[in-house]
Amino acid sequence: MARPARPETLAERWDARAPERQLLLWVLFAVGVGFLMVLGALPKDGIAVRALDLLAPLSFVLAFLGAHLLFVAVGFRGDQLLLALVAFLAGVGLLAQFRMGVYAAEALGLAHLVLPAGIGVLALVAVALMDGRYRPLAAGIWLWALLSLGIVCLVLATGQRFRGAVYGAGFITPTEALKLTAVLFAAAFIDRHAKALANWPGPIPFPPLRALWPLALFAALLLGLLLVQRDLGLVLILGLALLLQLTAGTKRVGYLVYGALVIFGAGWVVLQLFSHGQRRVASWLDPFADPTGTGWQVLQGLSGMYAGGLWGEGFSQARPRYTPIAESDFIYAVVAEELGFIGSALLLICFALLCWRLILIASRARSPFGMLTAAGIAAVLSIQTLLNVGGVTRTIPVTGVTLPFISQGGSSLLVSCIALGLVLAISDGEPKPVRQRKTTAKRAASPPRGRAGRLRFT
Repeated sequence: MARPARPETLAERWDARAPERQLLLWVLFAVGVGFLMVLGALPKDGIAVRALDLLAPLSFVLAFLGAHLLFVAVGFRGDQLLLALVAFLAGVGLLAQFRMGVYAAEALGLAHLVLPAGIGVLALVAVALMDGRYRPLAAGIWLWALLSLGIVCLVLATGQRFRGAVYGAGFITPTEALKLTAVLFAAAFIDRHAKALANWPGPIPFPPLRALWPLALFAALLLGLLLVQRDLGLVLILGLALLLQLTAGTKRVGYLVYGALVIFGAGWVVLQLFSHGQRRVASWLDPFADPTGTGWQVLQGLSGMYAGGLWGEGFSQARPRYTPIAESDFIYAVVAEELGFIGSALLLICFALLCWRLILIASRARSPFGMLTAAGIAAVLSIQTLLNVGGVTRTIPVTGVTLPFISQGGSSLLVSCIALGLVLAISDGEPKPVRQRKTTAKRAASPPRGRAGRLRFT
């Protein structure tokens, strides 16, 4: 589908981003109403409302409106639904974290700056890499590989162990950056060797090891180091994302088949060697076996979701603080307790829309590298969401991963924002040759609004 020429005047640019602006205003209005309800519930809990409490929602609104105005100013043509989806998810996270006391625990601390900074970075990355300027990232193929391995080695060498896992200094998680660096390496490698990787010689279909071995070696080293770090969740996210990128870049479903066999075999070995994983599986199978120990978090989360019922207990009745680490790993249980099944289902629908939009952008990318990068980011965010929600609802064992844009965690939020900024840059497309621009101008592409004023997202 031909992309319309970039709007020239400011008025044209303002009109071109009208669908994004309308959706964003509706989302900001809904979040604002929710925040007023949260503030109204504070006196019932014996907590006084302070002027400082308004800083978090005001910075939230200004960050998203600022990102939108920047897109208007530069004539950005990228996807118009992503920013509103991120605003909705981040708004739900803001409300849940405020209820958990994250913003009340400090005055003008980092908690108030993380989200606005992340949205600012998202917008700046999208603008800086638009018009195809993201494509030179493929040239740093081995830089991304060395950076990925170096991050894990640095954490293992200088980090500190807590609850079985190894964290960076100050309990930060630099390994969150792997969700971007590993995806970029895999995208660049598969793009460069796509023809060889898709050629499966012999009567029995088998991957071409001569072309595949550098990527396989990188994956084995990276995932092995992460296992030593005890980050089982990140191992699953990156391992599955690499398999999906391979499949998308080569159109060979066999990679998923062989990958599934390797994952099941490696998973069995890991469970035999690491007691950390064994405890998580045991608490998943029977949390009542140790209800005050390993099963406490799961049981408290399930109890909160059950108490939420269909419509939720409301902001003034729920007690989400009873669930351990609720502001991070188990924040979905907080949403289900406060907003009930309806609210938590709406949140999952929003995540599904985000995943669908990312896949659509990947399918429309004008370069194989752009397609593979967007597909990898879509896989990472989708798998991370499924692992978090699955662990909270006891569908799968708890993996300790955060819920994107909802959970507390500056590293996770910042990396997710950079990743979506890159996807937005990919959706903006690349400049056309002069002849194509003249032809497109003559044909006059349809405007973003329908005749009856309905929103259109193409």
